[in-house]
Amino acid sequence: MKKVLVSLLFCLSLGLATAFGASKPVEWTAETVKDGSGEVTIRVTGTIADGWHIYGFNMPELESASGVPDPTSLILELPDGVESVGPLITRGTETMHFDEFMSLNLPWLTGTVTFEQKLATTGGVVNGTVRYMACTETSCTPPARYDFSLQVGNAAAPAEQSEPTVAATPAVTQVVASESNRWWAPVEVTSESAAQSYWAILLFGFLGGLVALMTPCVWPMIPMTVSFFLKKNKSRRRSIIDASIYSASIIAIFLILGIVLTLIFGPGKLNEIATGAVFNLIFFALLVFFAISFFGAFEIKLPGKWSNAIDNKAETTTGILSIFFMAFTLVLVSFSCTGPIIGTLLVEAFSQSNLLGPLLGMGGFALGLALPFGLFAFFPSMLKELPRSGSWLNTVKVILGFVELILSLKFLSVADLAYGWHILDREVFISIWIVLFILLGVYLLGKLRFSHDGPQEHTSVSRFFLAVASFSFAVYLVPGLWGAPLKAVSAFAPPLYTQDFNLYGGTFEEFDNYDEGMAYAEAHNRPVLLDFSGYACVNCRKMEGAVFDTPAVRTLIEQDYVMIKLMVDDKTALAEPMYVEEEGKQIKLTTVGEKWAYLQRHKFGINSQPYYIILDNDGMPLSSPRVYDENAGAFMEWLEAGVTAYKK
Repeated sequence: MKKVLVSLLFCLSLGLATAFGASKPVEWTAETVKDGSGEVTIRVTGTIADGWHIYGFNMPELESASGVPDPTSLILELPDGVESVGPLITRGTETMHFDEFMSLNLPWLTGTVTFEQKLATTGGVVNGTVRYMACTETSCTPPARYDFSLQVGNAAAPAEQSEPTVAATPAVTQVVASESNRWWAPVEVTSESAAQSYWAILLFGFLGGLVALMTPCVWPMIPMTVSFFLKKNKSRRRSIIDASIYSASIIAIFLILGIVLTLIFGPGKLNEIATGAVFNLIFFALLVFFAISFFGAFEIKLPGKWSNAIDNKAETTTGILSIFFMAFTLVLVSFSCTGPIIGTLLVEAFSQSNLLGPLLGMGGFALGLALPFGLFAFFPSMLKELPRSGSWLNTVKVILGFVELILSLKFLSVADLAYGWHILDREVFISIWIVLFILLGVYLLGKLRFSHDGPQEHTSVSRFFLAVASFSFAVYLVPGLWGAPLKAVSAFAPPLYTQDFNLYGGTFEEFDNYDEGMAYAEAHNRPVLLDFSGYACVNCRKMEGAVFDTPAVRTLIEQDYVMIKLMVDDKTALAEPMYVEEEGKQIKLTTVGEKWAYLQRHKFGINSQPYYIILDNDGMPLSSPRVYDENAGAFMEWLEAGVTAYKK
């Protein structure tokens, strides 16, 4: 429990430091110094800002600790003809500080610190990396690195500096670039379409728009707005045209927002958002913030002068432009209710690592939100059938607050899995969900009230059935505490292998290293089922629950295949960096996930997950690949065909 608390507090401090800390707490420089004896010294100097410190090289107590800061390390990549002479020398002010909470003595480096490594060389280029973590008394930045490149043996070249990036591993080592073997040779495969993912994002957005309609900020505006158009124009035909333009304007406004986000965030950035610890922690905090707002603690409002200015524009202009400004007014006025839903929608769109995600998500949301305005304009008599505004709208907001809390855990889980913190393993995740669904049921029965809830004299039939559904789902989740697959939530819950206590069994024996798995398959004369997956991949979890947990599929894989599962967002640092050529540029791979993502791009020419393909012992495909498809029968036939092809 103490380790869990340490990890939680440490992760929170990382997020706070990133948001509010110094932009560059440490300034680094690198240079070469010649002493006339044929030897050269690499000197790296760090100037640490006041109030900040980094940690020393010697931290043996950290080896058995969890959730504690990373020691500082220097990695030098020495080419042929360059050798290190003597130990690495550290100069600077180092003091020991006792951390009462962790019960550890930790060495702090402050002020100016210098690292020197003497080299014997006949000439060459030395690449180096300083890995470190900068902290204050109360918070830390994420683990960072400073990269440099120096010419040794000839005229010294200036250091090439880079911005800090996420990384962490202690050691001083000589690194040699890895070379590809026959298993890495590129092959030609026919990739399947990702249209299903596009439709899923569009549908998710459309449902979000329909949900936004049933909030106190939007619902009362439907009859008011449509009635305005019907009264403003004597001709019903003109009223329908104006209301249609109004609905189209709403769609256009949200589409413009989606286009802007699409231009700002490219695929690489979306992937960083989907898997990076800082981004996922921010999204987790954002959804919790939205939930608290829906529970009535405060309201999220845009400045009143914005909506007033747009409203004045609508009154002073005429024609289509005035209708557009009216739609803009609706968007701004309703932001306190639609903002949290849009935020959740965009988070989900970003997690797809898809360039069209924000555009499709916002388009679907706008369509769901605008559709009723046009529909009621065509059939105004339907307005009489609408339920009146009342306390039920507040109930919708509270239910959405519970939904926000439930979804927030998914993003905390992604960061937890990618970085191996183990603060939200499967049984912890499921336990929190059980509590939230029980509380939701208690609220629906009127036994739990928030500040803006009025007294409830009786429970309506709709609230009763919703409470039954919430309690029933909580009961459904209970067996998951002992390892039940829970296929209905497999897309959100952490994988089964994170479960400490599992009465059901059912985890695959699989390799997480491509070369080791291929070597084992060759030695045992079996085909390979290669699975490119990811911790942030929702559809990967769905496939595991709907297909791989099927007894027939599981038995066939265990008997006839060697399964290799590669996580493309694994943030574990490689023991040695890997240098590869891609699109005419040399790329440095530093994490396990980067290595497997490169393998997928290099060998198969694709960069989406889930991605399954059957290989022979030379790394050649035995069939076409498969992507997301929860048809277990079709997957079974594909596996059987792969075994037949291998035997031939």
